[in-house]
Amino acid sequence: MFLSDYKWKAFLAVALSLFTMVMSMNITILALPVIARDFAVTLREVSWIVIAFSLTVTALLLPMGRLSDLIGRKKTLVSGIGLFIVGSLVCYLAESLFMLILGRVVMGIGASMGQGVGTAIVVSVFPQHERGKAIGSHTTVVAIGSAGGPVMGGVLLQFFPWQVIFLAVAVPAVLAFFLGLLILDDARIGSFQAEDTVFDWTGACLSALLMLFFVLTLNSPFPSENDFWILLIGIPGTLILLRTFIFWELKTGSPLLDLKLFSSAVFSYASLTRFLGFMSRSGGMLLLPVFLLNIRGMNEMTIGLLMFSGALGMGIGAQSGGRLSDIFGPRRFVIFGFFLAALNSMLMAWYHQQTPLLLIVVTLFVNGISMGLWATPNQVITLNATPKSKYGPVGALINLTRNTGNVTGQAIATAVISAVLTFQGFDIELSQVGKMEGSLEAFTLGWRVAYFVIILLLCLSMFTASRTRPKPNETIG
Repeated sequence: MFLSDYKWKAFLAVALSLFTMVMSMNITILALPVIARDFAVTLREVSWIVIAFSLTVTALLLPMGRLSDLIGRKKTLVSGIGLFIVGSLVCYLAESLFMLILGRVVMGIGASMGQGVGTAIVVSVFPQHERGKAIGSHTTVVAIGSAGGPVMGGVLLQFFPWQVIFLAVAVPAVLAFFLGLLILDDARIGSFQAEDTVFDWTGACLSALLMLFFVLTLNSPFPSENDFWILLIGIPGTLILLRTFIFWELKTGSPLLDLKLFSSAVFSYASLTRFLGFMSRSGGMLLLPVFLLNIRGMNEMTIGLLMFSGALGMGIGAQSGGRLSDIFGPRRFVIFGFFLAALNSMLMAWYHQQTPLLLIVVTLFVNGISMGLWATPNQVITLNATPKSKYGPVGALINLTRNTGNVTGQAIATAVISAVLTFQGFDIELSQVGKMEGSLEAFTLGWRVAYFVIILLLCLSMFTASRTRPKPNETIG
């Protein structure tokens, strides 16, 4: 049985924790209106339940990846799962919005520890010739967790109060905690390979502030009348923090992230490809629920089930891309994945009110396959260009690149749709599309313009992916 092999036992411990943490990111989305009603707050205020978790994870990913080098990967993962469980119980028992948000922050700290070290553990326990298989399985867990959140949330909310969703994520987390405690062995999961043992507190603070400024500037949760001031402060603030972070990391002897890794063209282009790829994906995924809810008139549970076809496709694509890249090399599958995504996006761009449901299911499934085909080999390329002693911070960077790409893509898609709606005379929120005469046609036009931008990003991703060919004998990780 495959669980007799240690690598799969270790993978199970990491996978269960990762599945739970990823699922928790969006399992609360469908519950927001109910929570807002129970606490008598606005939807904008209750949205901080989602924002607080995402901000915390994004801000702490890099520091936690580096911390795992110093205290050990097992301790980092198990401690992260423990904090995640505590935060879930705080949310379950919360009697105010403040306590609920506080619980989500604690969950976010735990999730950042788990996500920051999970990739490094998985890559370390599998031999290099099975790296694609390992990362493909890892990516499949992310896909299932991401899609499973809305589905499980929708089912639970049909029969139970909203508090139960936090128990639902705590239960598998408890199992993951004991699996990690009993199975993981620092000597076998690549812990303590870093050449220095000094934690870069200045870099950690700069990194966290940089991510907070970046995310809040692009996806502001504050009232729209403050948008001008947010951009006026946020854009210069983000650039200043980025320059300061780079200056400090190049200067210090024990950097949070060794920026000299970017002197490798393969590493730099692979990182840029990943950022562009998630930009292109997240924009479409943000707009899709609006289309299905407001234009096709589907309910939330049906939408969650429909989008699961994308997760199924992503799982198949990740497994196929990973295993094939072990045999034939990863670069060609990254390029093909983006090519397939661009062709599929041309079909999705022409969605309309009468688009057959079967076509939507098929295109979502193909979209998932294309995502898995490029995302898994892209990680293989990045880690192949990384020394083993740097797996902790680089594993965290891989997840951070996904998060920042998602945030940027969502901001671009929202800006494009909003600009088209405004140009057509509809200065309304996306949630109001379909409730005013003519707004459906305006949204459809904006949808097509947004997908034109997405296709351009996919073409650019194909170009950057083509630049990741390693030089002869350039094998590092």
